[in-house]
Amino acid sequence: MSAARSGVRAIVGDWVIAVGVSAALVTTALSRPDSGTGLDALAYALLVAGGLALAARRRAPVAVLAATGLSAVGYQAAGLDVPVVAYLFAVYAAVRAGHRTLAVATSVALLAALPLAALASGPYDTGEAFARARGALEIAWLIAAGAAGEALRQAERRADEAERTREETARRRADEERLRIARELHDSLTHQISVIKVQAEVAVHVARRRGERVPEALLAIQEAGREANRELRATLEALRDDDTTPPRGLDHLPDLVERARTLGLDTTLTVEGQRHAVPTAVGRTVYRIVQESLTNITRHAGAATASIRIDWREGTLAVRVDDDGTATPDTVPVPGVGLLGMRERVTALGGRLRAEPRGEGGFTVQAELPMDPTP
Repeated sequence: MSAARSGVRAIVGDWVIAVGVSAALVTTALSRPDSGTGLDALAYALLVAGGLALAARRRAPVAVLAATGLSAVGYQAAGLDVPVVAYLFAVYAAVRAGHRTLAVATSVALLAALPLAALASGPYDTGEAFARARGALEIAWLIAAGAAGEALRQAERRADEAERTREETARRRADEERLRIARELHDSLTHQISVIKVQAEVAVHVARRRGERVPEALLAIQEAGREANRELRATLEALRDDDTTPPRGLDHLPDLVERARTLGLDTTLTVEGQRHAVPTAVGRTVYRIVQESLTNITRHAGAATASIRIDWREGTLAVRVDDDGTATPDTVPVPGVGLLGMRERVTALGGRLRAEPRGEGGFTVQAELPMDPTP
């Protein structure tokens, strides 16, 4: 909303300047009794047109530069000996927009054309014509307009560079802090949770070998240790997952399939459509979706088979992971950490995610990701 208001204010300001310059030029022309040659209507029209053209100097600086220059030559040839103030504004705008060479070339051409226009406007000799041209376009003012435009352009460039540097510094500090947190979590928690998990599993194993009844509390500790270890690994992996490490993507999906097969899950991978370049963020998200889906299937679904389908479509990449596990349409899926993480990744890229039981039994995870993701 503020950007729209700023744009409106800029347009209004441009028109105020354009009308003000036109009024000043007309007033100057009217104050000079020797400026009429019988072509007053055409001369004043060119004078006003050159001033009003400044309203478009931000959007079309090159066109405004040409329009003000031509109008200056025109009303000088028609007999109006008025300074080319509108052209100076146009030079400033063109240089500020980065068209320095064009502004210099146009100014040289104008400096050559104005004496000819003065000669055509009345019975002047060459010296008088050059004097009128020099009065209409003072070189010092021309240089000042160009210098002002260049100074502001450099200032804006330095401001943009400073803003970009601040963003990069903030991002780098965030990455460093994320890695520091990951190291702290790893050092302080991973070892202790692993010890608890191993001790619980050993106690369960010994009790079963002796034929003793395993206490429910011990089984709960064993399961909680496994879950805590898995979630901690996922958290550390997310914290360490930055752009400085080689990202996992579509080319690594066969590794996930092979790993699932070694765990006893009959997994297939099908790719359809014409493959083309894919953004890194999209490829990483597809990998994470398949990875988390296969992890959930092997741990919780009780499935014998799983199928992965990658479908290249126009402007989107679709991924689908199905299993034949114990989930039924009446099953209410529990949104665990893995599912929430998948949804957050897909939503961040502007995509859509569905995760629900299948009508024929089992569970399905489907995602559609735009090929030009806009976070």
